[in-house]
Amino acid sequence: MIILFAAGNIFAQSGRDPIGGADEPPASVKAELSVKDLFDEVNGYNKKKFAEYQEKKIPFSENLRLQTQKQQRSLAAKYAAIASQRTDLKGDDLYYIGLLYWIAENYDGTADASEKYTALPDAEPKKRQTARSLLVISLAKLARYDEAETVLADYKNAEPTAATEIARMEVELAKSYIAAKRFADAEKHALPAYSTSKTIITAPDARSRNADELLDTGMILFETRQAQNDEAGADAALEDMRLVAALLKATTLYFYAADKQIVYQIESGRKKLAMENYISSLMRATKEFSIPGQQQDVINRLKKKETQYKLLGESAPMLPAMDQWFPGQPQTLHSLKGKVVLLDFWATWCGPCFDAFPHLIEWQNDFADDGLVILGITRYYGNVNNGRANKPDEIDFLKSFREKHKLNYDILVSDGQESQQIYGALSLPTAVLIDRKGIVRYVESGTSTTRLEEMREMMLKLLAEK
Repeated sequence: MIILFAAGNIFAQSGRDPIGGADEPPASVKAELSVKDLFDEVNGYNKKKFAEYQEKKIPFSENLRLQTQKQQRSLAAKYAAIASQRTDLKGDDLYYIGLLYWIAENYDGTADASEKYTALPDAEPKKRQTARSLLVISLAKLARYDEAETVLADYKNAEPTAATEIARMEVELAKSYIAAKRFADAEKHALPAYSTSKTIITAPDARSRNADELLDTGMILFETRQAQNDEAGADAALEDMRLVAALLKATTLYFYAADKQIVYQIESGRKKLAMENYISSLMRATKEFSIPGQQQDVINRLKKKETQYKLLGESAPMLPAMDQWFPGQPQTLHSLKGKVVLLDFWATWCGPCFDAFPHLIEWQNDFADDGLVILGITRYYGNVNNGRANKPDEIDFLKSFREKHKLNYDILVSDGQESQQIYGALSLPTAVLIDRKGIVRYVESGTSTTRLEEMREMMLKLLAEK
């Protein structure tokens, strides 16, 4: 069932399929296959396709992975529709129809088939529990809370139970309640979701020490408490994540929890405490990680953030004079007070910087009239396309680059790293959000889906402030 749960959350739109669409047997064969056979074919689809890719020497790519999963989802939807039309359905057929709808991400279909299966008096206990777990998740996604709560209670009162299924049901209910802004209800599920995830990952016989699920559930618990202005509770959630990370010797999770706590304390008006926490975190890393390499990993990551921590909540430093500013006219951050300013530190050679371009373009289009100003800040690097270049040639390249990528905001070019040093932007890309009063409210380096969502959420919050 871990495979099934994963399948239900990783489908996404993607580009052209290099080898064609999903394979299907002819209609006459489909009619002869049992519903379980149809499910087995769908469930094994990705493994089969990637074996074919390997045989044909088709290189793996993220686009290929997403396209294959999209095909699997499409095939699951077709098979679920075919199976649902049969008039001779038996008990387990409903179970496997529910699984097909689940892979297809059809939550109405999943809920209907799973509910019918769980109601059967002769349903196999383990399958009944799995069907209940899918039913709870589907109902949560459909915002049918009372029904989901009832089925979750039924699951917990029956046997057998699986910790992974419990954690998943609890976290999906918490997420759904958060979306509905019912934060107290969300916390009631976020806490057991986190506790169960922690039990799973810290068990002596744990087969995997992958901390992703713990991070997910821990952050949901933090968010529910943050939304209720429970500073002590939110701090405690992050502190517990840090302690578990130390136990697991998971440096990335440890840094994430420590960093999030420092930033949260600054955002909640506790800057002095946050900077004390920063110093304390540097010292704690040497005690909580016995291996020098692990200690240094955490310490180096935190030290890279020091300038950014100091900037948060303070008046934005003035940008040093720029050598070039185009196509608009040079301005100062002081003259831009009353606007929400997004500084994007980038370079033409920075691959992750490119990932942010579509979002920056969209935000400029959608929110410029609401007071958003985006400034893309780069500097001279003395080369163009891996060849040495003088400043005029580099400016010509940057102007053509801006047109080629349809960047609809001003580009600023500095002669040196001073602006990057001032804003702690030595890692690219780095984004800085400055509110209408000229206060730095967000500074983060790197590009990821989560980071871009955080940026957008903070940007909308600042635009709403008057």
